[in-house]
Amino acid sequence: MAYTERFEEALAHAARLHKTQTRKGSETPYINHLLAVAAIVGENGGTEDEVIAALLHDAIEDTDETKESLSERFGENVAEIVEGCSDADAIPKPPWKVRKETYIAHIKTAPPSALVVSSADKLHNARSILSDYREVGEGLWSRFRGGREGTLWYYRALVEAYESVGSSPVIEEFERVVEEIETLAGEGRGVGI
Repeated sequence: MAYTERFEEALAHAARLHKTQTRKGSETPYINHLLAVAAIVGENGGTEDEVIAALLHDAIEDTDETKESLSERFGENVAEIVEGCSDADAIPKPPWKVRKETYIAHIKTAPPSALVVSSADKLHNARSILSDYREVGEGLWSRFRGGREGTLWYYRALVEAYESVGSSPVIEEFERVVEEIETLAGEGRGVGI
């Protein structure tokens, strides 16, 4: 399947929206994360709308973009997928734990396309955590609002939520990566989280 001009427009739009942002604790341009999530979605059979939503999945949550403006530019389906991947659109954002608990509960009722993009996003995040944990060790946890315990809890809860609604190669890999993070952290599956 070849992507249309909508994909090109989404790519440029995502680059503009996130041009000054970097990944937590690094100088890596944030667009690299968006490209990686879009690649995971596309490589696992995602539709063009899902790939576009992957590029824009943090637009509502982390920029001034709104669901309405995304809908006008890329269509209602893309806007709904992006909204389904957002844990908050309010300013100020609710407390971290409340946002994460709400997001986990939402996974159980999220539309399939939102699950495709959401699980790809969390897989890439987990891969990055694992890579960074190997490189910097325990100092990694200071990057996260939930710290070590909260972050480990959140990723285990995400695995369980995704598995409760089905399985896919992305969800299966996500579980393996989370288990590896837990092992490095000395947690073991579900122990102490």
